[in-house]
Amino acid sequence: MNRTPIQLAATLVGLTFLVAGVAGFIPGITTNASDIALYGHESPAMLLGLFQVSVLHNIIHLVFGVAGLVMAKSAAKTYLVGGGLIYLVTWLYGTAIGPATDLNFVPLNDADNWLHLALGAGMAAVGLALGKAPAHEA
Repeated sequence: MNRTPIQLAATLVGLTFLVAGVAGFIPGITTNASDIALYGHESPAMLLGLFQVSVLHNIIHLVFGVAGLVMAKSAAKTYLVGGGLIYLVTWLYGTAIGPATDLNFVPLNDADNWLHLALGAGMAAVGLALGKAPAHEA
């Protein structure tokens, strides 16, 4: 398969989200995985002992992963830039509401917020930078 750099980037980002979504359910990789909450800031589950997760949070990662794989072929720039903007909004939301409130339904802790800032900025930057390159002929 002959993929453009932006298609490869979207595929790699999608695979990364899939790995994170699955890992969020695996005991040992996720502390307190057996007590994971469906949603909410009281979930004790911590991916890599650092990122607070819930079933909802993991499902969101899985959906972003599948979207990346599906969109990589025909809408890679849209996935990277649009997904990046979604993660930047998620960062703003997480920092604005704080970790111990009912509005924190995903849940998001400080480590999640910083990761979302980096993901959002990185995805959007890669999408914009690689989106300027000429596409290969199919």
